[in-house]
Amino acid sequence: MKSSTGRWVTGNDFFDREQELIALETRVRDLNHTLLTGQRRMGKTSLARELGRRLEAQGWGFLPVNVEGATSPEDVIARMAEAVHPIRPIARRLAASMRHWLRDVSNRVEHISAYEFSVKIRSGLEPGNWRRHGQQLLHDCAHYDRPVLLVIDELPIFLNRLLKRDAHAPEEFLSWLRGVLQDLGDGSLVLIVSGSIGLQPLVTRLGIPDRINHLDPFRLGPWSRGTCIACFERLAESYDLTVDEGVPKAVYDALGLGIPQHLQSFFARLRDFATMQRRGRLSISDVDEVYYKELLGPSGSSDLAYYETRLRDGLEEETHRIAVEILAEAATQEVFTAAARRNLERRHSALVDDAPDRIADALDVLMHDGYLEACDDGYRFLSRLLKDWWSARFRDHHAPLAPPLSTERRAAR
Repeated sequence: MKSSTGRWVTGNDFFDREQELIALETRVRDLNHTLLTGQRRMGKTSLARELGRRLEAQGWGFLPVNVEGATSPEDVIARMAEAVHPIRPIARRLAASMRHWLRDVSNRVEHISAYEFSVKIRSGLEPGNWRRHGQQLLHDCAHYDRPVLLVIDELPIFLNRLLKRDAHAPEEFLSWLRGVLQDLGDGSLVLIVSGSIGLQPLVTRLGIPDRINHLDPFRLGPWSRGTCIACFERLAESYDLTVDEGVPKAVYDALGLGIPQHLQSFFARLRDFATMQRRGRLSISDVDEVYYKELLGPSGSSDLAYYETRLRDGLEEETHRIAVEILAEAATQEVFTAAARRNLERRHSALVDDAPDRIADALDVLMHDGYLEACDDGYRFLSRLLKDWWSARFRDHHAPLAPPLSTERRAAR
């Protein structure tokens, strides 16, 4: 088993998740379109890719499409075309339907690369025809002689990019996609949508939740303590690294939540630490040292900064500012209380008319994406690692929104 700190994994590097795979495969085989949800770094892409790999080995067509960098619907259709290129019958039909600008391609699809194929498809797509050609592509997939699984990853990021350009564009694209899938009827095309920011909070904020009511939600949760320990032990064995008794448990306790990528990242830094110390054994004291100096240090921060980037991708500027203040408060004061919420609302009401709604939207996203959970006192971090990282960033320059909870309770008495 290889250590993986950023890429999606399949095959021998795919650990556990067998029950989730069984449940997701059942949905797919029943031809149910699925919205794969879960907090960041939980392994959604790896789960979808591993399912696709297994189904492909059983004769299915598998089309993985990442639309993170797409800036228009035409880009999305071109990326679908790139994914479909290896399935020659579908690729040839697509080229034939566009032969008025693909005369030099329709008869030699197999002689050009998937990337070149997508570039040529993209050259003829424009705002007036992408719907028609996209519908034809999905229709050809649905009526292929084998079932086809289409996985669209990072769709919410693409929709947010559309939103910044045109307030109606996300609704138009989602309405088109929903309509095409419904018109396919009994076709054997199945869609899985996922992303590192939540689709449900986005459509709720836009007032168009019905545009994704054809997608059945499937939430991927964290690993259990036992699974995290077993994965760490498997990784250590794979790299001939001896660990003292209690080290895997200490790793889980330090993280506070079984996010697969965080466990992988912690192991990689512990392995590097042992290598630099010229020894092949790890102790419990090493866990603490690497956690604070490496995982929360500059090298680890490059991984965790991903969370802030994705948060910015998923929220409008003012709502993003509010979300960062909420996280800073929850990290440095242990909890984002009702009093802190009232003070935050008063502060931002001087800047925007809808401060209460923006705070509600920010909290909705922060809970959906796994930063915070509701508790009796307000909202707390789920992951100790994320809490410690946000606290390290803001503890020296965050003015608390409310007194510490213990102070509030003493005053109430």
